Amino acid sequence: MADPDADLGLLSPMRGAAGETGDAAVLRALLDAEVALTRAQAALGRAPREAAEAVAGAARVAAFDLPGLVARARSGGNPVIPLVEDLRAAAGPYGAHVHRGATSQDIMDTALMLVAHRTLGPVLADLGRVAGDLAGLAAAHRDTVMAARTLTQQAVPTTFGLKAAGWRSLVLDARDRLRAARDSLPAQLGGAAGTLAAFHPDASEAAFHPERPEPGEDPGLRLAARFAAELGLAEPVLPWHVLRTPVADLGGALAFASGALGKLAADVLVLSRTEVGELSEGVGGGSSSMPHKHNPVRATMIAAAARQVPALAAVLYASLAAEDERPSGAWHAEWQPLRECLRLVAGAARDAAELVAGLRVHPERMRANLTLSGSTGSARALVERALKED
Repeated sequence: MADPDADLGLLSPMRGAAGETGDAAVLRALLDAEVALTRAQAALGRAPREAAEAVAGAARVAAFDLPGLVARARSGGNPVIPLVEDLRAAAGPYGAHVHRGATSQDIMDTALMLVAHRTLGPVLADLGRVAGDLAGLAAAHRDTVMAARTLTQQAVPTTFGLKAAGWRSLVLDARDRLRAARDSLPAQLGGAAGTLAAFHPDASEAAFHPERPEPGEDPGLRLAARFAAELGLAEPVLPWHVLRTPVADLGGALAFASGALGKLAADVLVLSRTEVGELSEGVGGGSSSMPHKHNPVRATMIAAAARQVPALAAVLYASLAAEDERPSGAWHAEWQPLRECLRLVAGAARDAAELVAGLRVHPERMRANLTLSGSTGSARALVERALKED
């Protein structure tokens, strides 16, 4: 029997990236952020190297009581507080070097950026596959005539190749936006109020074989840079506790990607109607009551995701209006919507790759449905120009 309290996605077949976004993955990212902080401090002589080794050895996901962390997170409003308590205990005599100088938001924000970075790698790969297969469809059907439809009615002739090239253009735009967002995901390190004050070394740290800073080099900035480098994340210009550009930009890129894939799905759904029959999914879904049906399930799941992500991204944009140097609620409101956006876009990209790879095109139905004659204009030339884009 599964854990009765577990959310395994029974109502979310359109989700993806379960392994990259689940609670265990978030815990892994939280631990990775704590380990990176101790390593950065040790590398700069602000902690013994043995502390970095001890913290890294203690930071095993399996060693932590995940349900217990969930329950204890309520008292302080975030899971970092109980996690730090447990990690300090696990690190034994080096526990004092866990989380030193950081605030909970430093670790939580950094962990969510790690989760996003790890999730978007496979998403970008799926979008690359979608774009490649769409290029093949566009090239193969650059002269396949079909009816263009405007406001639900047949307009003038076009080609299926041009339609596929349009889908591909949107997918490439989505890939570019997500790649740019992924490349700029920053670490977060500001300390209690975003001043990095706690990361200025004192005399007690002199024994930790320090790497001497260059004259005039700020120790807080130096540590923040080393922390980001340890994690493979971007180094921000400023701590962004209440400057939520990274999250808003990521949400915008995810919303665009869901809509770009949603356009493809919307067209497939219309063109695969029984009365139209110009497209069909290679592996359709069945019906519990009508065995003759061949439902466009992949397109349906993509369409469902495309209707959810923009609303979730709106929460991320609303959190830009964050008061003071640490907001009460705005930061917390981002966590679940951001994770759900990542899951839905990951699922949509996965489903789009499967959909396009097996999409069946029916040129004879396209010709039979065409009620107006005429030229397709520059459709072929437009396809050939679009296919030069990478």
